[in-house]
Amino acid sequence: MSGTFIVFEGCEGAGKSTQMRLLSELLQKRGAAHTVTREPGGSEISEAIRKVILDGRFTAMTDECEALLYAAARAQHLADTVAPALARGEIVLCDRYIFSSYAYQGAGRGLPRKFLEEINGYAVSNYMPDLALFLDIPPAQAFDRKHGVDEDDRMECAGEGFHARVYAGYKRMLAEFPETFVAVDCSGTKFETNAKIAAMLEERGLIPRA
Repeated sequence: MSGTFIVFEGCEGAGKSTQMRLLSELLQKRGAAHTVTREPGGSEISEAIRKVILDGRFTAMTDECEALLYAAARAQHLADTVAPALARGEIVLCDRYIFSSYAYQGAGRGLPRKFLEEINGYAVSNYMPDLALFLDIPPAQAFDRKHGVDEDDRMECAGEGFHARVYAGYKRMLAEFPETFVAVDCSGTKFETNAKIAAMLEERGLIPRA
């Protein structure tokens, strides 16, 4: 892949969408071609799968089914959106990726890492990101920031213990993937966090300087 693949990770309400928007605005000012996308979703079929995954009515969904749906949406998203953008030499900004599966379905649901790696083999083998930014804020603070839980979102309604395990899983990945999975302190304002992210990406040569 000739472009640059940057992923944003974090708990619900961590501010990923806001930081991606601010970074996109910065890249636009600097004339850098880029694509903003998300998981699950980012293409027509993947967005349809997203609706099934997050539908609050589907409380009987098994953990294995959930993980497989995420993997299916990811494979389609890569084929439809990410791979073409990277082939064009663009910077791809993606809200969530494989690390979310490790945190949510692995640490949160308790599914084996080997299983998650196998069903996501296409992503892991061919499209690992240049950098994943973990917006480091504990779940309780993150939910306060977004003014509580969305009762229609099946993942958000998974419970306090689940989200605590997800956060702990993310923290462990900082040591597991030290070169490509890095924490960003987002305790300040959204603009302070954006400045930290921009400086980090500039230092690594992943985005053009002003």
